[in-house]
Amino acid sequence: MWKWLHQLARPERLYHVCGRFIPWLGLAGAACLLLGWAWGFGFAPKDYQQGDSFRIIYIHVPAAMWSMGIYASMAVAAFIGLVWQMKMSDTVVAAMAPIGAVFTFIALVTGSAWGKPMWGTWWVWDARLTSELVLLFLYMGIIALYNAFEDRRLAGRAAGILVLVGVVNIPIIHFSVEWWNTLHQGSTNMQQSIAPSMRTPLRWAILGYLLFFVTLTLMRLRNLILIQERQRPWVAGLVDKERQS
Repeated sequence: MWKWLHQLARPERLYHVCGRFIPWLGLAGAACLLLGWAWGFGFAPKDYQQGDSFRIIYIHVPAAMWSMGIYASMAVAAFIGLVWQMKMSDTVVAAMAPIGAVFTFIALVTGSAWGKPMWGTWWVWDARLTSELVLLFLYMGIIALYNAFEDRRLAGRAAGILVLVGVVNIPIIHFSVEWWNTLHQGSTNMQQSIAPSMRTPLRWAILGYLLFFVTLTLMRLRNLILIQERQRPWVAGLVDKERQS
């Protein structure tokens, strides 16, 4: 296990491994999203209370779930980078951060759109919404901090520390609906509270978002590796190979 991880810590090796997985993960993600959205928007029955407006769940819920999941993944990578000094871990954090920010933004926008017919307003300083907004600010701060330093090692260390400090916000987002009296609905037991005809396409959408996130992360990671390793002979070899082809 450790030998395999150390091999992936080599930029050249990681670059080529990412390239092998991107097409397959991208196709799988597109298929899952197409199935989940087509089923959810086109064939799932109306909700008895919300009518068709509930269908935003197929965009909002996966984005909200993975906005937290991506941050947790960044925290793991940041911890590995700080403790074991793996440079590629810091690069993984930098690759994930913009994707997490976009997912968080989607969750906030679709949550506001869903809240308008349900609550009568686009935005309230609800505990869940506010903590999700704080998550967006954390993502933006990490991106800004990583790009504020010329020294990539120092940038990765500073961003990693901010990631680990901000991870305290994740349980706050998750448990906010239980700890405080909020307008946002409580935690949902998907297995019991959502009808199978609505639940199944939602699960496909959640899986599609996950695969989409992994695909984008690997694509960004390859680009960052090329930028960081642009002076290395193996990168020059790739450029020459592309020119010849």
